Amino acid sequence: MLPGPNLSHGDATDAKGLRIMSQRVLVTGGSGFLGINLIRHLRSKGMTDIRSIDLVPFDYPEKDQIRSVVGDIRDVSALKQVMHGVTWVIHTAAALPLYTEQDIMTTDVDGTRNVMAAAREAGAERAVMISSTAVYGIPDHHPLYETDRLIGVGPYGRAKILAEEECLKAREQGLCVPIIRPKSFVGPERLGVFALFYDWAFTGHGFPMIGSGRNRYQLLDVEDLCEAIWLTLTLEPDKVNDTFNIGAKAFTTMREDYQAVLDVAGHGKKIRGFPATPMIWTLRFLELLHLSPLYKWVYETACEDSFVSIEKAERILGYAPRHSNKDALIRNYSWYVANLDAFKNASGVSHRVPWKQGILRFAKWFF
Repeated sequence: MLPGPNLSHGDATDAKGLRIMSQRVLVTGGSGFLGINLIRHLRSKGMTDIRSIDLVPFDYPEKDQIRSVVGDIRDVSALKQVMHGVTWVIHTAAALPLYTEQDIMTTDVDGTRNVMAAAREAGAERAVMISSTAVYGIPDHHPLYETDRLIGVGPYGRAKILAEEECLKAREQGLCVPIIRPKSFVGPERLGVFALFYDWAFTGHGFPMIGSGRNRYQLLDVEDLCEAIWLTLTLEPDKVNDTFNIGAKAFTTMREDYQAVLDVAGHGKKIRGFPATPMIWTLRFLELLHLSPLYKWVYETACEDSFVSIEKAERILGYAPRHSNKDALIRNYSWYVANLDAFKNASGVSHRVPWKQGILRFAKWFF
């Protein structure tokens, strides 16, 4: 028996007036940063029958409005239990880059295989896969298109490629599986590596940047991502059974976008660029010693252009992002400041908590 309220199946109507009858939605990773924002977005659309499965208990104010299960997507029996009667699946659960390679591979690849198999067995109509632009690796051109070659960097990037392959197999077996490749997304509830930057801004410090900061690095507001997911759930299956890049439409350089947060913080501090090569080698060494909170894909791409084409999503889905890079970063920073007391002593490896700063906590006193 699943915990939670005795909720009835509800009807909802999307923005185009299409009637969505009696949908039961399962969000894997529902306790995470994307999970909670997505659940709130679904509820704002009128969805009332929402389930979540996550390793972490669902401890948000909405806990009495959904059915949540503490469980592992690597556990087939737990998945089958929570999947009963589900018509839509949104697969956000993943082991992030700071997890061990074994956890990343078993969760992101085996777990995705389990989710797709359980969705087909339960008779679900579609299962939306949240992948990552990490599948493109460190590219030699921009913008990146959905048809570009996939070269994952590190276990996380490789695992996302293999997870997408599991989704393609499920498509071949008749399941509608939209695949979304989002840029790094921020917004309320997002901490992780961004908490390092916000901490330095809040406490009145400048911030070092790998390279000059003149590179263009696209981000994404979680609200825009949630709307893109909603479109893949509610549009016709033959339109959405495909792969889509999702990112901000308006973005400038890293230096300019991140400086907007320091300006809001109000201490008069500036972004400071440093030569990329020595910084990257230093971070490689610190990562080997487990003294750095940054992983390879972050510091290897931070000084490079990094942006994808969202033209396909705009054309096929009608995707129209509302937030620029600056909007997304400032919105996230404002949430960070307003909720600082709730997590100031927490740390971990998920997006829900700040990542440990390691030796970088000493570096901030020079800025």
